[in-house]
Amino acid sequence: MTVANKRTTTAFYTTVFGVTAAAVVAFLVVAALVVAGLVWQTNKVLSEQVLRTLSSEAQVLSATEATGGLDAITRAINVRSELNQSNLYYLTDATGSKLAGNLSRLPSELADGMTGGVFDYTSNGKKGGWERIAAGLPVRLSGGGLLIVARDIEDQRALAARIRILALIGFGCLGVGGLVLGLVIGKSVLSRVEGMRQASRAIMAGDLAQRLPRSHTGDELDRLAESFNTMLSRIEQLMTGFREVSDNIAHDLKTPLNRLRNRAEATLRDATTSQELQDGLGQTIEAADEIIKTFDALLLIARLEAGAVSSTLEPVDIGALIRDAVELYEPVADDAGLALTSKVEHDVKLNANRRLVAQAIANLIDNAIKYSSRRSRVDGDNRLAGHVEVNVRRCGGNRVEISVSDDGPGIEAVDRQRVVERFVRLEESRTAPGTGLGLSLVSAVARLHGGAIRLEDNKPGLRAVVDLPAGP
Repeated sequence: MTVANKRTTTAFYTTVFGVTAAAVVAFLVVAALVVAGLVWQTNKVLSEQVLRTLSSEAQVLSATEATGGLDAITRAINVRSELNQSNLYYLTDATGSKLAGNLSRLPSELADGMTGGVFDYTSNGKKGGWERIAAGLPVRLSGGGLLIVARDIEDQRALAARIRILALIGFGCLGVGGLVLGLVIGKSVLSRVEGMRQASRAIMAGDLAQRLPRSHTGDELDRLAESFNTMLSRIEQLMTGFREVSDNIAHDLKTPLNRLRNRAEATLRDATTSQELQDGLGQTIEAADEIIKTFDALLLIARLEAGAVSSTLEPVDIGALIRDAVELYEPVADDAGLALTSKVEHDVKLNANRRLVAQAIANLIDNAIKYSSRRSRVDGDNRLAGHVEVNVRRCGGNRVEISVSDDGPGIEAVDRQRVVERFVRLEESRTAPGTGLGLSLVSAVARLHGGAIRLEDNKPGLRAVVDLPAGP
């Protein structure tokens, strides 16, 4: 690993640790606030419950004193003190002398006899003799005496303390666990990112067969890798096609250019009359036109693959295009000894570029006539020995299929995918006219319109089907 890579890895680990620690701290702060709020709310509810109980008991004892005097309230306090040691009382007369109660002294916090509060007291009897905490409420009696009604809240305070301790322990465990889990996840993410980085460096070095690794978990990194791999596959396909195009251009255009030069040289050398010069120049122009057509087709395919004409889409009556194409090629098919027919469903429309779709249909019909006519010549029959049919039909309501069928020699299944690539010609000798760009252009037009081309066996012959989305 180079120094730069080590620095990158260290920086990544530092970032992962920092982000994880910050996330854990934020989580703990939020959790602490939530738990603190719950503890506070619990204490508040318990305190309100104690105060309501004390207030209710004070009212009952005040009523007892008002109706039965000090003797009655003294007896009531003695009974209540024996029943529950958690209930605390202190009763004095008008002079301040203690009359009853299980509190050993008058709490100084409640001596004013005006407001309630919390105070310390020394327990006795069954609870032993240690300092505890109680909440009390002072009540002035009608006879001038003072009554303190209180309740031991030591258990409540212990419960709150236990909750706080458990919260601290829980926060500690959450903090350590969250930090460890974050580092584990960060390391896992780092290893996956490192794998992607290595693959991308190999790709940048020229190895287009490399792909970003996937964990097949379906997470965000997996989907990102899948998208990049799809893009890389397309780039590899384009680069492979570019190399094949370069090789095919060298093969397919070098020969016509040499023929063009030789024909021009022969005309200059051998022509003795103006008619011979004119014929030689005419043949030269025809050869140059064929080369220009090849370059025009290449440029058009490049524009289609770049999407440069996608803004020219409009509603197109595909039936009218088919009828025009059939009418245009009927004389050519007749000369070749073929019957050219069409079958079009009514009112089928596409949202398409009219010129490009017409060009694609023309290419399919031209190919069908070319290869079917070759078969009729081999048969040596001047009658209409072959048949080419153009069909248009809707599929599923939102798709349109344009098919061109012939009864020629057809294409083997293993070659049907390859034949739509640029400059691919199944005739290795390449003596027949053609550039190998016809089906490539059709495929590019189909892709531009969101469709595809497929080649099927017509038994005998070939059936070329262009599947396109229907227009509005």
